[in-house]
Amino acid sequence: MLTAEDYQSGQVLLIDKPLTWTSFQAVNKLRWEIRQAFNIKKIKVGHAGTLDPLATGLLIICTGKMTKQINTFQGQDKEYTGIFTIGGTTPSYDLETDIDKTFPTEHITEDLIHETTHQFIGSIEQFPPIFSALKKDGKRLYEFARAGEDVEIKSRTVSVSEFEITNIEGNHINFRIVCSKGTYIRSLAYDFGKALNSGAHLSELRRTKIGDFHVDNAMSPEDFIAKLA
Repeated sequence: MLTAEDYQSGQVLLIDKPLTWTSFQAVNKLRWEIRQAFNIKKIKVGHAGTLDPLATGLLIICTGKMTKQINTFQGQDKEYTGIFTIGGTTPSYDLETDIDKTFPTEHITEDLIHETTHQFIGSIEQFPPIFSALKKDGKRLYEFARAGEDVEIKSRTVSVSEFEITNIEGNHINFRIVCSKGTYIRSLAYDFGKALNSGAHLSELRRTKIGDFHVDNAMSPEDFIAKLA
């Protein structure tokens, strides 16, 4: 059983983030529970890499002095699994917003899907989604998007070391990707759709690894809270 001193001196917690939770909510929840369990007035808690609310999976949460290692964890490669749905795009590139455009898919074969992955392996340029937490001129990009304001977004160079198609069922393409820090899988879904001469959006996403940390070794927030009792 860990003590208050253990959490203050620093712990690395592997949490399996539930669907619809923000990463910020997960950090706040765990911080509050640790403070309540040990009657601590103040403790540093932070996460090493944001997951979108509609994504699940591995969230590294650091406490106490281990928060100094957050940048190190953030810089490590990440593995994701999920589903691209072809035939339609959304403004957010995922299911946060409704489909705004539809595209033909009759020309898309399994061979074409597999061949197209090669365009996205190595160093690639991508534009972050307008519906993202990146800041420009002191505002989050999603604030511009929700206000209907146009904003110039610069592309960034990211790296994809592995891109595997694991299943194809109708318009749903299951994938596994290993990529660098800063890669937006939503943007990759959008660009993948364009490369197929169609459209696509991200309909499911799960982060399975960060560096050597695996989601199989993570616990749900509920299980973590139960361990505190």
